[in-house]
Amino acid sequence: MSDAQPPSIDPVAARRWMRAAPTRSPWLHEEVGRRMAGRLEWIRLQPRAWLDWEPVRGGLESHELVAKRYPRADCWVAERDPKQASAAKLLLRKPWWHLHAPAVRHESVPDGAVQMVWANMALHMAPDPQALLAQWHRALAVDGFLMFSCFGPDTLRELRTLYAQAGWPPPAHDFTDMHDWGDMLVHAGFAEPVMDMERVTLTWETPERLLAELRELGANLSRSRFTAMRGRGFRRALEAGIMQSLRHEDGRVALTFEIVYGHAMRPTPRVKVAGESAVSVADMQALLRAGRNKS
Repeated sequence: MSDAQPPSIDPVAARRWMRAAPTRSPWLHEEVGRRMAGRLEWIRLQPRAWLDWEPVRGGLESHELVAKRYPRADCWVAERDPKQASAAKLLLRKPWWHLHAPAVRHESVPDGAVQMVWANMALHMAPDPQALLAQWHRALAVDGFLMFSCFGPDTLRELRTLYAQAGWPPPAHDFTDMHDWGDMLVHAGFAEPVMDMERVTLTWETPERLLAELRELGANLSRSRFTAMRGRGFRRALEAGIMQSLRHEDGRVALTFEIVYGHAMRPTPRVKVAGESAVSVADMQALLRAGRNKS
């Protein structure tokens, strides 16, 4: 597995989108978060603490679903952008009468502090996903687990075809296949990755509504994107192309979205002794606990 960043994502565009993104959760993110929360039924481990990665965009309603499922667990909230962090502190603030509610922490999560990392609809916008996976791995305690979702490569396939036929640069950056995510999870130190996906077709009454929805979901981070200003002529051509190429059987316009779901564990670390070895204190403590349990 290469350590290179995804070739289609422009890191500058990714940083610009992070600063410009609205401080609200798109409804599609909330729906994906609701479906992912249902998958927690399969997990037997009850986290004592969990990390919600960028919940303002990932889903504030799905955050509450997870919090209700683990009512005694403390929660760490990670928002990298200052604007989103301020919104998270306001929107996730517990009412004053919830005196005994679990803590919601907004400072940096210590290594090994949580038993679950929850990351809904964030990974496909990361310019360096392997670094992000490594960060999640560090936050997890041994035997903790990661739950994430993101867009897959079939997302916007009809719009990509329209742009290619018109000779326009791509409308979005490439999205990673679930098998490649599985490889990256193993490369980052996770174990037992389980990946699956579903395709969802969404429809809109008009091309204008479709384009407005796409602007809410994210931005085009492709290195090959058109970087200048588009004129009214392009907008008219795009809307006409959508009406012609994306028309659904009921007269509405339709787009496909592929949703990838991933789950993986942080295993007990293995230490190879060959001359000189370096092991973190947290990993050494985990090894000692594992040894005592076996004995």
